[in-house]
Amino acid sequence: MQRVFRAAQRLGLVILSALLVVGTLTLVASPAAATNYDVKMGSDAGLLVFEPSTVTVKPGDTVTWVNNKMAPHNVVFDAANVPGDKALADSISHTQLTFAPGENYATTFTSDMPAGTYTYYCAPHRGAGMVAKVILEN
Repeated sequence: MQRVFRAAQRLGLVILSALLVVGTLTLVASPAAATNYDVKMGSDAGLLVFEPSTVTVKPGDTVTWVNNKMAPHNVVFDAANVPGDKALADSISHTQLTFAPGENYATTFTSDMPAGTYTYYCAPHRGAGMVAKVILEN
């Protein structure tokens, strides 16, 4: 009877060890979950700003710009102030204007994009200082 009990204990330890190894490998192999960041175009107080004015993201994260107040708005990445070239700035810009509250644009920052600071502005309100940035980390 004791032999059966010891064999069952050993089998239980082997199964538990296998589960721990598989669980650990699953946690290590899982990529970090992507995050979505919302940026308001126009503050709740009616100011011509992006809120927040700086967003720090990692590859896979998405930034969604939501028209809040003081339309029209858009999101134009400044080719002179992005780590990539003009083609990259153009490809992630949203030049079409939003007019209604809640209208939005989204850009996912991918691992093939160079890390660094991506400066953008609202074309109709650039002169009023409606400029912000996304910092893409590795």
